[in-house]
Amino acid sequence: MAGPSAARRKGPPQDEVLFDRELEDLPPELRWREWMLRAEAVIFASAEPVTRETLARVVGQACSVDLLIDDLREELRTRPYDIVAVAGGWQHRTRTAYGAVIRASAAPTRSASPLSEHEAAVLMAIAYLQPVTRGELSKMFGKEVSRDTIASLHDARFLASGPRSPTPGAPYTYVTTRHFLSVFGLETLRDLPDIERLDDAGLLSRQALEEDAFAERESQALEGD
Repeated sequence: MAGPSAARRKGPPQDEVLFDRELEDLPPELRWREWMLRAEAVIFASAEPVTRETLARVVGQACSVDLLIDDLREELRTRPYDIVAVAGGWQHRTRTAYGAVIRASAAPTRSASPLSEHEAAVLMAIAYLQPVTRGELSKMFGKEVSRDTIASLHDARFLASGPRSPTPGAPYTYVTTRHFLSVFGLETLRDLPDIERLDDAGLLSRQALEEDAFAERESQALEGD
């Protein structure tokens, strides 16, 4: 027969018992204020965007996370930073109006290491074409996209391996990551600039991207016949 100690072991972890999410002993105004402070503390401390599920661990069931974020953003309206929706969560971000000030200060920041022009171009192509193979990228750029370039973007946590390509040899494809969305301030890939606008600006050609990728796949398929 199990004793009292066994019953205790089956109960919830001690921190689950002690941590009060509901704050039912507080008046509604103070309860809401405490939930706001908790949410901001978690977002401020997190190195990655904070998801709704994460915030739900520190606020009561009756708390609307969306309304909580709205109130926090209203409080920060006159501050040089904001809470923004990126990569499926929320994160503190300095307002763009203060970008020049921060650069002039030469203070170390938490921003990602700068990419070379070639790395940025490869990353942009992957973002629009994903999942895409290194061979398809090389065909598009008219020169080999090296493994070192892919490794550098992977080490920076911008890329992950996607599904194997159905073409002969089943090469790896590459896709962008949640960290990519976070660094570039995107909530989802749907927030990428419209490729037609980039085409009009002469920065990227939708037709070239699609034709080169299709030609590479067709070439690999013919080689396998």
